[in-house]
Amino acid sequence: MVRRLLPLALLLALAACAPADEESPAPPAATGLTTCTKDQLATRTPGKLTIGTDDPAYEPWFTDNKPENGEGFESAVAYAVADRLGFAQGDVTWVRVPFNTAIAPGPKDFDFDVNQFSITEDRKKAVDFSGPYYLVRQTVIALKSAPIAGATSVSALRDAKLGAQVGTTSYQAITELVKPSRQPQVFNTNDDAKKALQNGQIDGLVVDLPTAFYMTAAELEDAVIVGQLPQVGVPEQFGLVLDKGSPLTGCVTQAVDQLRSAGQLATLEKQWLAQVAGARELT
Repeated sequence: MVRRLLPLALLLALAACAPADEESPAPPAATGLTTCTKDQLATRTPGKLTIGTDDPAYEPWFTDNKPENGEGFESAVAYAVADRLGFAQGDVTWVRVPFNTAIAPGPKDFDFDVNQFSITEDRKKAVDFSGPYYLVRQTVIALKSAPIAGATSVSALRDAKLGAQVGTTSYQAITELVKPSRQPQVFNTNDDAKKALQNGQIDGLVVDLPTAFYMTAAELEDAVIVGQLPQVGVPEQFGLVLDKGSPLTGCVTQAVDQLRSAGQLATLEKQWLAQVAGARELT
């Protein structure tokens, strides 16, 4: 998939405004930890760490669909967690796992998976999560010519044809926050959803905020961010996914907690997430 790079000036301006000062609510304390060192961890392959993500792996979370290059926010976070656990970059193996497969019940082909998984109580029934590494806002994007392009309220979206990737909290945000009069459309990937937006099959697409900024700046011509959907209750959070009852869950959570405490997550957020202040709030 061909990707256009953001101009350097835009990247610098966007990165400078990333909301890195937001603090994640503290996750539950990890209990029953063994020594979290490479030789003590029961990974799928002794001495190696297997990390999963989807194919394609999207910007700005990854770069050039190559999670192994360490570029992009989630690739960088994954390698930072690996480093905290004692694994060098050469000890990490990546596997491709579809989003819905990663969060489905059953044994996994990875030690942990990173793919913008929002932590939800329903998903916790099937998989384990690490502590949160990013706070999330759901955002609506549309073509400039769309009737909802100038919307300033959630109620203005009620009669719109909206869409999102299947199985995501973006889709859940449509059904639970917008509550549109028309059945929202679901797509297997964000690439399919983007094509539907470009072809006029939907009026608006719901994605997380960093993805919205990247899509409108580098992937979709004549597209705009309509606005951020309201934040209801506890902020939505991304976590690493592990097998249910994984012996690694406590140590992976400890590694994420250490990265947050040391300020490394905030640093990576500033470096990789192209966000700007001023994406309006839909009331």
